Order: sequence, then C-alpha cells, then structure tokens
Amino acid sequence: MENKPLLAISQTALERARSFRASLANPTGVGVSVRVTGSADGEYSCRLSLDALSLAGSGDLVEHHGDLPIVVAADSVEKLRGATIDWREDPPRSGFIVVNPNKPPRPLALPVLPMSLPADSGGAPGPRTPPAAPAGNLETDLAQRVIAVLERDVNPAIAAHGGHAELVAIEDTTAYLRLGGGCVGCGMATVTLSQGIEVAIIEAVPEIHAIVDVTDHASGRNPYFEPAKK
Repeated sequence: MENKPLLAISQTALERARSFRASLANPTGVGVSVRVTGSADGEYSCRLSLDALSLAGSGDLVEHHGDLPIVVAADSVEKLRGATIDWREDPPRSGFIVVNPNKPPRPLALPVLPMSLPADSGGAPGPRTPPAAPAGNLETDLAQRVIAVLERDVNPAIAAHGGHAELVAIEDTTAYLRLGGGCVGCGMATVTLSQGIEVAIIEAVPEIHAIVDVTDHASGRNPYFEPAKK
C-alpha cells in the first residue's frame, strides 16, 4: 500500500508552481522547497521557494506530486505533517499559503511568584498524604510521548526555578507525575501543575485526561504546609 504523502498541494497551487518553474531559465532539476521558519499568532510561519534539488540536505524529505518535486526541510517534517499548500488569489497580496493542522507548542506560563511559602503562613493548607502511583510501563508509546512533553516543554521552563517533573506511571487516561527540586514543598506547586504542566501535557497528548501529583511535598526543605506531627 502506498504511503500517505506528508504534504498535500491543491490543484491551483500545483499549476502556479509549475508555471513559476517553467519561467526559469533552467527549470530542470528544480522543485519547491518548504521550511518552517518560526511561529506567529499561534501558527507556524513557512518559507516556500524554488530551489535546485541538488541543494536538498541528506535528512530532507522529497515528495513528487506529478512532475513537481516538493522538498520538506528535515527540521520541518513533523511540523508540516498533514499540511496543504494552497494558492490564495487576493490581489495585491496573492500567493502561496500553507494550511497547517499543526500548531507550535505554547510556552509554559508559570506564575512569577515566590517559590515557597513559610510553613506557618496564614491560610496554609493542612498536611496531605500524596496518592500512591500505580505500577506502570514507561516504555509504551503513550508514556514516551508524555515524557517527551516533559523534557521538551515543561522541564526547561521550571528549571529556572530549580524544579523538574518526571512521569511515574500512566493508568488509563491519567498520568502520575512526581515533582522534584524546587517544586517539592513549593507554595505554587498546585498552580504550576494545573495551569502549566497539565495544560501542556493534555494539549500535546489528548489521550491523557488528568494529571495526578504524587510528590511528597511535606518532605521539601520549606514545605507550604505543616507536616503531620508524630
């Protein structure tokens, strides 16, 4: 069975690309190059150009749409998977557009607040015994995708506060996380988890519906609640 192409191209865009290529002095061996150059307003920005196929890198993906080769830069393949190249006729700014179902990851927004509150601060919650995490296989595809989100989007953000997060287990649609470093006993740990980490994971891995924190926050050097007295 033939593999599904990475990109689609509308008939109008295909005809335009062929027309532009035909106008070149030497169109032989020339194709359309596509690369993601950044992001703006929640969308990937793309650059399309006519380039010699000999300029394609070893990791670039080359697809043929009829007689038109399309070269997707290696670092843009996953960002453009399932996208469509189209032509917008809207003078005086007519041109190619890329309709892309993929969106750039949103930066993890963490509250700019003190990392911890004194144990004797007024209104501090009482001690909480962390829930037990089920035994889980972290080698599954679902677990690896959650781990990738933590490593790519979450940990670089909370590392600025001396914290990190790790996946402990997945059970059904729930991911169990353990926070470490500056996040242990942090007064903003609940906010960071619910408004930052949970949002990032659920948006990137929609199979996950809930996040459970199994961190023993009472073990932190400056916990935000009083540990139970023995």
